Amino acid sequence: MRNNRLATVAGLALLTPALAACAAPQEKLEPWQQAQKTEVWEPVPEAVETPAGKAPSDAVVLFDGTDLSAWESVNGGEAAWTLGGDTVTVKPGTGNIRTRQSFCDVQLHVEWRAPQPEEDMDGQKRNNSGVFFQERYEIQVLDSYQNKTYPNGQAASVYKQTIPLVNATRPPGEWQEYDIIFTAPKFDGEALESPGYVTVIHNGVVVQNHVEIQGTTEWIGAPKYKAHGCAPIQLQDHDNLVSFRNIWLREL
Repeated sequence: MRNNRLATVAGLALLTPALAACAAPQEKLEPWQQAQKTEVWEPVPEAVETPAGKAPSDAVVLFDGTDLSAWESVNGGEAAWTLGGDTVTVKPGTGNIRTRQSFCDVQLHVEWRAPQPEEDMDGQKRNNSGVFFQERYEIQVLDSYQNKTYPNGQAASVYKQTIPLVNATRPPGEWQEYDIIFTAPKFDGEALESPGYVTVIHNGVVVQNHVEIQGTTEWIGAPKYKAHGCAPIQLQDHDNLVSFRNIWLREL
């Protein structure tokens, strides 16, 4: 019993300085000193130049109207689409084109224009193309101005998967803008670790808000995932004279 009392006394002696410290009045800080406690000064973000209508200084420029040196045909050889002014236009029958470089997570900017439709063009026939991320996951390009089609196949849809929140398409002949944030799927060996995600801003309007990509965007059949790494961006030849300009991306 005596040993227990001694232990208690010793414990209290050890606690006394700590209790005294807690009881001692804290130094009063000025508001600016309190604010400093939550200020983070490092790392400092790199400055990026953002000239109006042009690619940011840290972007990979894929097409600025000069040439198609960043692209190749999916069939092999040079990209055979038609250059004119600051645009490149699909040359029907020559096949899709893709970037020579492969990418994973990106912010992509692309502008496109559908010509005036012919009388018999409606639905999916009305000046169709597409932007494919990693050659597998398509954001639809289509003249969807007053043009009825299945909504998960209209402009800015994740093709055959996710319907846009609204239809922000301008009339044919006018330039459309896509700003797309793409998060690539991740794989552990052959198994899917995390799906892909995409946000699409069409002509300044959010139409896909961090939606999950369910797998490859198939014309026929269900989407599916198969393990892969970084891969090119691809533009589709759907036998229509769709034009593109000002294409750039930032790797994230």
